[in-house]
Amino acid sequence: MTDIKTGINPLFLREEELRQGIELLFYAYRDFTAEPDVILAQYGFGRAHHRVIYFVGRNPAMTVSELLGILRITKQSLSRVLGQLVEEGFITQRPGTRDRRQRLLELTEKGIELERQLTERQRTRFARAYREAGAEAVEGFRKVMRGLIDEVDRPRFPGRR
Repeated sequence: MTDIKTGINPLFLREEELRQGIELLFYAYRDFTAEPDVILAQYGFGRAHHRVIYFVGRNPAMTVSELLGILRITKQSLSRVLGQLVEEGFITQRPGTRDRRQRLLELTEKGIELERQLTERQRTRFARAYREAGAEAVEGFRKVMRGLIDEVDRPRFPGRR
């Protein structure tokens, strides 16, 4: 039965609807990452490099442990990717001010430029989709996305609930 006021089928939790949601997420992720993947390949980088560059860019002077907490990867995996990014001049590491054992990460000018190139394509894709969907749909999307992430990370996205 359809809700007459909204035209939305209240049976959105049916198997077919759930599977379509899963497929939409797969297709969206594929297309969302396609353009950045081409740019990354020019440097011999992959999506792990992209995630590190993105989050270090969003959180200047973040610690390695903070980055590990966001990415939920092993120290060994991060070490390989981060080492390459530092060696090639995209990220700098410096000791913490209070705890010299900490390593604080920041993008270099070269890293800032690469992050800008990668993010600009994705930002453009989001802006187009948001414009087409409208404000109410965007808020619904945010609620769904927050619902998909683990509860421990939800406070990273404050605001309307």
